[in-house]
Parts: sequence; structure tokens; C-alpha cells
Amino acid sequence: MHASRRSEVPGFEVMRILGRIEQLRDAGREIVSLTAGEPGSGAPPKVNQAAAAIHARNTVLNYSPALGIMPLRQALSAHYQRWYGVNVPPERIAVTTGSSGAFMLTFLAAFDAGARVALARPGYPAYRNILASLDIEVVDLDCGPQVRFQPTVEQLEAAHAQAPLDGLILASPANPTGTMVSREQLSALSQWCSSHGVQLISDEIYHGITFTHQAVSALESSDHATVVSSFSKYWGMPGWRLGWAILPEHLVDPVSRLAGNIALCPPHGSQLAAVEAFSQDSLDFAAAQVARYAAAREIVLQALPELGWGQVAPADGAFYVYAHLGEHLEQFLDSRRYCEALLEEAGVAVVPGTDFDPVNGHAWVRLSLAPGPETVRAGVERILAFHSRPDAAALSGGEEASA
Repeated sequence: MHASRRSEVPGFEVMRILGRIEQLRDAGREIVSLTAGEPGSGAPPKVNQAAAAIHARNTVLNYSPALGIMPLRQALSAHYQRWYGVNVPPERIAVTTGSSGAFMLTFLAAFDAGARVALARPGYPAYRNILASLDIEVVDLDCGPQVRFQPTVEQLEAAHAQAPLDGLILASPANPTGTMVSREQLSALSQWCSSHGVQLISDEIYHGITFTHQAVSALESSDHATVVSSFSKYWGMPGWRLGWAILPEHLVDPVSRLAGNIALCPPHGSQLAAVEAFSQDSLDFAAAQVARYAAAREIVLQALPELGWGQVAPADGAFYVYAHLGEHLEQFLDSRRYCEALLEEAGVAVVPGTDFDPVNGHAWVRLSLAPGPETVRAGVERILAFHSRPDAAALSGGEEASA
């Protein structure tokens, strides 16, 4: 008796840290958590009110169609027309159990075992781990500062020359870096994928949360791309477990059949309430939260000279700052030890870059802006105080602290 080989994927370091935070808080410690990308605001009031009304009316919540209820798919279709000027038929939209459900379904529908799928490193770890669990080969594109942490056509050409690629996963804004591709870059990547028969999957979950320029959808340059997004980030609804995929025609029926077998349907009550996410009141609420992320971002950027961190990824969007440890790397040796010492001594939780980059992540950390400016300011002040302690290096041994 043994577990399957496909289950042998790394755990998500963020979740381990969240477990340690819970232990410390239970012990009476006050912890400033700048870890997970979960907004502190919660859902827009109109969505909460709609959910309350659903239960007040004793609405029967049963299975919905596998790809979601039509009113929500129609609302999403109108949203894409309004935001991007693209016409997406509701029939091409699959509502899913979070963006995670969308990734699983689209990977299963688009790629056979043994397929080669390229993705940027650093990047969201669930991409590579889901692909690996499905026996799909992950092709790392080393996307460091020299390419603003985003893949290039030249990198795709080089990888494709070694062995044909079957897919590309692109995220703009990206996690953990927050970097974005321009309209011209996205068009070039999209055209390359189309001309080489490579399925582009564009993760657009952080659209709406941008600081330097508006995000561009892959749908603006291609009818063949798959777009994945969610209510978790811009609308502050991670616990509602509701996302979606916009599919090219050839994947609609495969995803529908897979969805009906794997999850049956996304959460019915969440779907009913989420229609209100597109009301003007809800959009205004979400925009106000983005202003708070922007204020938190400014706090971190202004503190960078004092923090002593090194190079920082251009934080164009999302709610993260991805920073090299700079002068602290020699002292703590790697980001995991640094993060453990910071949590145990200063009561501030940030995430080591090893989750996002198994090659160079030991030298980087990710800080989340999602808790808002007040919490971020408190965290930055504690980090500065921690850096100023002469005995901080002695506290970098995380084995005992985590026991």
C-alpha cells in the first residue's frame, strides 16, 4: 500500500507558514501576517446582501449546470465587453470551483500526459504542481530581472527548438512578482502560440488590481487562448470558491464533460450571489480596495532603502512585492531561514521565494499588500526594527523555532 507517484508534489509553503501563525496566535503572540494573497475587505456588500437574501428565502441550493448558471455566465460576458471590448458568448464561459478548478479542468482538457508546457519561473507554484501531478512536463523559462520576470518569444523559440511545446501559461499581473506584459508583448506571445499550435492559458486573476497601466486580456489578441480568472482577488471573495475559464470553441465540450464528472458543478449559492459582483456598487467597492493596495504598495516602496533588500520586481499590479534579500542574504543564507527568524522574533510573516522559484528563490521573499496599508505599515516597522537588532542572525535557525 502506497500513495501514488502523482501525489509527490511539494506542499505550498504559504500554508505551512499560516499553520505556524495560528500556533503563535494561540499562544498569545500578536502576529502581522503579510503572507497570503487574500484581501482583508471581504466580498462587496451587495454580494453579501444577495447571499443573505438567498438564505432568508430558504432558496433550495441544488446542483447547477456543469458550466454554471446562465445568469452568471451572461454577467461575465457583459463584463468582458465592458472592460475589454471583446464579445465572449456566454456558452464559452465555464464557471468553476475557484481558479484552481479552472486550471485543473483546462489542463486536463488541453494536454495529454507527456505534453510539454512552458511557464515563467518565478511563478505561482500550483501551475507546476498540478501539471506534474497530471504527468505533464513543465518547461521552465528562467524569467529574471533581465526580462522583467515575464516570458519572451525568444525563450519560447529556444524551448520549442529543443522539443515541441504544447502549452504556455502566462500570468499578467503575475504572482509573486506583480509584473505585467504590455499589449505589444502579449500580442507577440499570443501570435507565436497560435502559429505554432501551442495552447496559451492566460491567468488573469489579478486584473483590476493594477498600479502602472491597465491589464490587457489575451482575448483581445486571440480567439484560441484560454483565460482563467476568479472572484477571489479583485472582488475579495477567496472563500466563496468561485472562478471561471473562457474557453476556445474546441475546449468547451471537453471541459463541460470533465466538469460534470469531477466537481459536478461550482457552488450554487456562490453563483447566485456573485451575479451582484457586477453591480456598480460592487465595482466601486472593489476599486476602493485597489486604492488601499496602492497605498500599501507606496509604504513598502518608500521603505526599500531602509529595508536593505536588494532588487525588487516591478510591482505593476497584483498585491505583492517580490524582493531580493540583498544585504541580508549573507547573514541568513537563504530566504526560508530569514522568514522563520522574522516570524519568530519580530512576529511578522512574509513568504520565502522558494515556493515560486526552486532555483533562485532562496534569495527572494514575497510580501503581500492584501491586508491593507495599516497592517503593511505595522509590518514594515517591525521588519526595520528586526533588521536593526544585532542578535537577529542568531535567531535564523528555524528548525527549533518550528518544532
